[in-house]
Amino acid sequence: MTDTALRRADVATVTTPIGPFTTIVDSDGAVLAAGWTGQPSTLTGLIHASLRPTELRQRDSLGAATQAVIDYHAGELTAIDAIPVRQQSGEFMVHAWEVLRKVPAGEPVTYTEFAGLSGRPAATRAAANACARNSAALFVPCHRVLRIGGALGGFRWGLPAKAWLLTHEA
Repeated sequence: MTDTALRRADVATVTTPIGPFTTIVDSDGAVLAAGWTGQPSTLTGLIHASLRPTELRQRDSLGAATQAVIDYHAGELTAIDAIPVRQQSGEFMVHAWEVLRKVPAGEPVTYTEFAGLSGRPAATRAAANACARNSAALFVPCHRVLRIGGALGGFRWGLPAKAWLLTHEA
């Protein structure tokens, strides 16, 4: 695919208890970006340039991805687990995102523990960076990573949203 080739993706927004949630999926249904916003443009810039769509098609539903968001917020905490995600970066970052998908709901870890789970126990900053650069919030549950002592740390979608998610999963 050339840089000028048309790359389409579908987008849908649903209402959740903590605000609108928008998901962008590739042609095969893999989540490229997601988060608590009603503005798809907020998400497109988070997508790696090699995956970034040149055209977004607004949909009422994205099928399984949209249903997973609805079901998760309704209490089915594992509904997001089977939805494919596609993110691109360096080897460690991609691996760290895969590891995040395995952190169980209700069992948050610290950034230090997350670094260890990712195979680089001394790389706490790199682990935190993986959370910060995650474009597929909820589906790659970076909200499940806390500071030592249980402090929330940062969250792109706001600390009230992170607190709600952690309480929802407890």
